[in-house]
Amino acid sequence: MSTMPLPVVVVLAAGKGRRFLASGGAGHKLSAPLAGMSVLDHVLLAVAEAGLSVHVVRQADGEGMGDSIAAGVRATADAAGWLILPGDLPLVRAASLRAVAAGLQQGTVVVPHHDGQAGHPVGFSRACAAALCALTGDHGAASVVQAERLGGRVVDIALDDPGLITDVDTHDDLLRVQTMLMSASILQGECHGKH
Repeated sequence: MSTMPLPVVVVLAAGKGRRFLASGGAGHKLSAPLAGMSVLDHVLLAVAEAGLSVHVVRQADGEGMGDSIAAGVRATADAAGWLILPGDLPLVRAASLRAVAAGLQQGTVVVPHHDGQAGHPVGFSRACAAALCALTGDHGAASVVQAERLGGRVVDIALDDPGLITDVDTHDDLLRVQTMLMSASILQGECHGKH
């Protein structure tokens, strides 16, 4: 039985993080300390735990998300597909990354949802390569998703993972995520203590 080739996770880390600085955050939001490591390191750890390859886009020709996605796809042009993951989603779970990757066997685009809200990473098959490489500006890959949806090639999957939609844009977001992480580890400690 042959296994499907796995997509590469393109982590977007080229943004300036202006909203974070404007909200009172110190330094770049992806470098901000969060439970013993940086925001970006939490994302990279989830990718590693998912067993997927990663390409981090730290610089792009333009300043928008579309430019970063295009740069990441061009840099990994031989990939079987791509999971586009902003670097500011430190709570995303490895299981969610694997679920989106698996969904690419059913469609050309996979959009994960939590509580009815679309989140990240969004998965794209090789069929979307040219369209992804042509992206520019700040709108990300919404146009590619829309085109594939019109063609009936988008798979929507519901996942029980608030990390899909919990990004760190402001200093208050960082504090909220810190609280969520602390609550989760307290719950895990209680669960382990009962055995």
